[in-house]
Amino acid sequence: MRTLFSLAIYLFITPLPSTHAQKIELLTSGTQSSFRGLSVVSDRIVWVSGSNGAVGRSVDGGSSWDWIIVPGYEKRDFRDIEAFDENTAIIMAIAEPASILKTTDGGKTWKQVYNNTTPGMFLDAMEFMDSRHGIVIGDPIKGNFFIVNTTDGGNSWSMRSSQRSIAADSGEACFASSGTNIRLVKGNRYFISGGLRSRLFKDGQGIDLPIIQGTASTGANSIAVQDKDNLIVVGGDFTHDTSREKNCVLTHDAGRTWIAPATPPHGYRSCVEYFDKDKLITCGTSGVDISTDGGLNWELIDPGSFHVCSRAKKGKTVFLAGGGGRVARLVL
Repeated sequence: MRTLFSLAIYLFITPLPSTHAQKIELLTSGTQSSFRGLSVVSDRIVWVSGSNGAVGRSVDGGSSWDWIIVPGYEKRDFRDIEAFDENTAIIMAIAEPASILKTTDGGKTWKQVYNNTTPGMFLDAMEFMDSRHGIVIGDPIKGNFFIVNTTDGGNSWSMRSSQRSIAADSGEACFASSGTNIRLVKGNRYFISGGLRSRLFKDGQGIDLPIIQGTASTGANSIAVQDKDNLIVVGGDFTHDTSREKNCVLTHDAGRTWIAPATPPHGYRSCVEYFDKDKLITCGTSGVDISTDGGLNWELIDPGSFHVCSRAKKGKTVFLAGGGGRVARLVL
């Protein structure tokens, strides 16, 4: 009896382990640049890119940073970045002229590897399948989504002559919000659109998304792909960033049917990422959410504003980046 009584007292006064142990640890902030480009090579090598020609690089897991303003591009916005190691990275300047630059010496020097002065050019996202094969997608030009490819690690870019043009509907485009509206997974290409119409394009075939759409500020912003059948899309209305209306959908059958979460993310979300089989993180200007059941239920873990999140390609650490020079890490 004394043992049972002591156990009862212990359970009463000892708190149970929390199931909500995740938190966001801010690593750096306070600069004038807004970061939407993020590439996490490993648990230690992290690159970011953003406005005012800024690029950041850490080789110690975010404890210290090298900050670079790319000469001649001080007023440009690098909305996406793809890094391969501590020395090699590619950055994408979005609007007229649309430019892609590459460094092989840790950001000390940059070479322009692509430039396009076509009126209306606006690049949205960049994705690489491996160290040689990559793709950049942009807003429609003459009614078709703009797409260029590389097969030599980003040293040159071109439109494939065999690549079928993909027509955009009136008022349909892509958002350059986090560089994650296009994914290359096991030879398949997925990208999403938003605006007046929001769709998933799988290898060029369009599938309507049951996500909020119909105005220039609404639609899909980011897609995460676990495998060919399991996909998740987030977005919303960035002018009403606390609205949870139709801001997330997922599918288990490659987009034939879609499921709305029972508990959706807590507002507009610009990026979503798997960091384990059934565990996801999503972020936006109104906070950061975690799901541990494949996206069916989301819990707000931080109200801070972030544009992009990404897990290490070779590792497990998840980093985030956003406005005001903010870079953070997910602590599990």
